[in-house]
Amino acid sequence: MIKTQLLLLLAAFSLASCQAMVDRMAEDIADQVSEQVVEQVNTAVAVQVATAVAELSVAADASVAEPVGDDSAEEEIAQVTRVIDGDTIDVLIDGKTARIRYVQINTPERDEPCFRESTQANAELVSGKTVRLVPGNRLIDPFDRLLRYVYVGDIMVERVLVEGGYAEVVLYPPNDAHYEEFVRLEAEAAAAGRGCHPTGIFDDGSTTR
Repeated sequence: MIKTQLLLLLAAFSLASCQAMVDRMAEDIADQVSEQVVEQVNTAVAVQVATAVAELSVAADASVAEPVGDDSAEEEIAQVTRVIDGDTIDVLIDGKTARIRYVQINTPERDEPCFRESTQANAELVSGKTVRLVPGNRLIDPFDRLLRYVYVGDIMVERVLVEGGYAEVVLYPPNDAHYEEFVRLEAEAAAAGRGCHPTGIFDDGSTTR
């Protein structure tokens, strides 16, 4: 009887020990599985974050590279419909009216000496004509006018107005492609007393704005 009881106790103890071992093994397996799951989740999150950062970086670079305003501007053909003054015209582009401000020059305003003469000089060059509009580095001014070099055939209107003394050179950065040439032409026109120069309207001692 006592022997039988001892055997039963030993069996129970063995079962308990086995159960404890099984429990520990189960916990170890669960820990390993959890670590693998966490690692996989962390890896997936890291990939998603890295992808999002890369996309944001590309978008930021693209936004910096794009010019402000009319960023799709290319050379255009237009019909002059109105001469506003010596450096501004209205044109028709694809059936729509646009106001064009000449690049790198300035002419007298309405209440200044030589306004009529500079406006007339501009009109003789472009009034009613088909012109070619070439964008500079900056495309739109603060008044929403398109900034363009204007050509009638192969003749650049800005160059002719400066050479004739009806416009002064003004550097509006970053449009500076013909700056040095225009400075030379203005000096020659001033020395020869051409156009508006005898009035002193351009004698402000500066070519920047």
